[in-house]
Parts: sequence; C-alpha cells; structure tokens
Amino acid sequence: MLLLNPPDIRSLDVFTVLPERFRQRRRTAWSDANLGGREVDSFLEGPVFDDAGNLYVTDIPFGRVFRIDPQGEWALVAQWDGEPNGMKFLNSTELLVTDYRNGLMVVDSRSGAVRPYLGRRNTEAFKGLNDLTFDSQGNLYFTDQGQTGLHDPTGRVYRLSPSGRLDPLLVNVPSPNGIVLSPDERFLFVAATRGNCVWRMPLLADGGVAKAGQFFTSYGPSGPDGLAMDQGGRLLVANPGLAYVWVLNHRAEPVEVLRTDTGASLTNLAFGGPDRKTLYCTESVSGSILRIGMDQPGLPVARGPG
Repeated sequence: MLLLNPPDIRSLDVFTVLPERFRQRRRTAWSDANLGGREVDSFLEGPVFDDAGNLYVTDIPFGRVFRIDPQGEWALVAQWDGEPNGMKFLNSTELLVTDYRNGLMVVDSRSGAVRPYLGRRNTEAFKGLNDLTFDSQGNLYFTDQGQTGLHDPTGRVYRLSPSGRLDPLLVNVPSPNGIVLSPDERFLFVAATRGNCVWRMPLLADGGVAKAGQFFTSYGPSGPDGLAMDQGGRLLVANPGLAYVWVLNHRAEPVEVLRTDTGASLTNLAFGGPDRKTLYCTESVSGSILRIGMDQPGLPVARGPG
C-alpha cells in the first residue's frame, strides 16, 4: 500500500469492559465453526445508540443483547437461541437484529421481548445474516454472509423495501459483512471480509446496482468487518485481523489509523456522544468497548419505516 501522505496514527481508549458476571467461558457451536473450537466468554458486535445515549451491543455466541449506559454500566436486555450480530433501531424502542441462525429478528429494548421479522426468502433459508443499514426512505439493506469466502464467492446483499419487497442486489460477494450508505445515499459500501476489501457500488434510479467495484484493499489475516460513515463522507472500516480502524477519504486513502493494545479484534463501530463525535468500537477478544474523539461527527443513523 503506497501512501503519498502517511496517515495520522492514534490510539483508542477503553470505555468499559463486559463485567465478569456476564462472562460464561465455554465452547459453542459458533466458536467451533468460527474460532477454531476455542472457548469464548463473549464476542461483541453490532454497536448502535438510542436517543438517550445508551449503547446497545450483541454477543454472538451466547445470543445476547446488552445495553451500556453513558457511565459504562451494563445490563442484559435479551437472550435467545440465536446468534445476533448487526443491529439498527427499527423505531424508537425496537431493535432490528441480523441473526445468523434465525434471520431478521426484532428485540424490544424495554421489555427484552424477541420476535421474528423475516426468516426466509421464498421459503429458502438465508446463508447467515451479518449486518444491516436503513436509508432515509425506510429501505433496509442487509448482508447474507454465511461461510462464504474466496472458495465460495456466493455471499448476498439484499434490499427490503417498506412494502415488503425483497430483492437480491449482489449474489457473488466473498463474505459480505459490514454495510453502509454514502451521505447522499447514491452509493452502497459493503465489506468483503475474506476478499480483504470494501466494495462500492452505485444505486440506480430503478433500485438496482451497477458497476460494483473494489474501493479499498486491506491486508492481513482477516479483512474489513463493520463500517461507518462520517458527515464529511469519510468511510471508517473496522479491520479485526489488524486491530485497526481505517479512516478513508473519498479516494480510499487512509487519513487516520486508529489502533489499540487492548485485544486484537476490532469488529464494529458506531458514533455516539451528544454531538456524535466520539467513535465507539467493539473489541471481541477482551469483551471491551473502546472509544476515541473524532474531528467530524458521524452520519446520523437512519431508522426503519415502523
């Protein structure tokens, strides 16, 4: 990677850590398939903020959703027989969750009640959902990753309209993961984890995509995961294999690299704080939430039509 202007290197600080009372170290079916069979006590993902400044995160192998208040105190919101990953608010109180095992699920952030939202497409099961984002019109974009990769580049990206129409936009991605829209909603970005890159594609007037291209190429043992966008149009990329967050300008040049000595797997990220100028990251190895101040606020996160 040739860089004419070296990026600024900054360090993330620990905001809070999963309390011991919530840790349950053991092997799970998920860790057998994804972590080489080692024991785990958590694997945090899917950060998203509510209107009161509370941070919600998922714990994939144990089917949990946690709420973390602005002081860093944790509470268990819900737990079910699933593998929840990405989350966005469907409305002011309900979370829409990509569940690898069950499809799209809804979690009531007040009561903890869990209900199905979309489990299959035309009676065909999904490969294993990963992440999601809404546009300003209520269209939902989500990734169907499963165990795809360079050996099987058949990961899918879907769009679900407010009317319920479900369209596959891409069917050939090697491990589609994080997903985000540009500020003007003209371009869709998708992390292709096993391809170690981020794809960029125009969204056409008829709702389709065309001219999908490789926007950014990373390196290392595990490629881009969660994505976020700031109001200036910079794309932020969580890269677990490097424990980096890449901050990319419109030319996909890294202008900042955010690093940590806490754990080794930054999985996802979200902007929070009163002015949305604090970046929060899930670190899955240590069960930590990391944070750092940014010079530009994050793009407001759209909610669903309901």
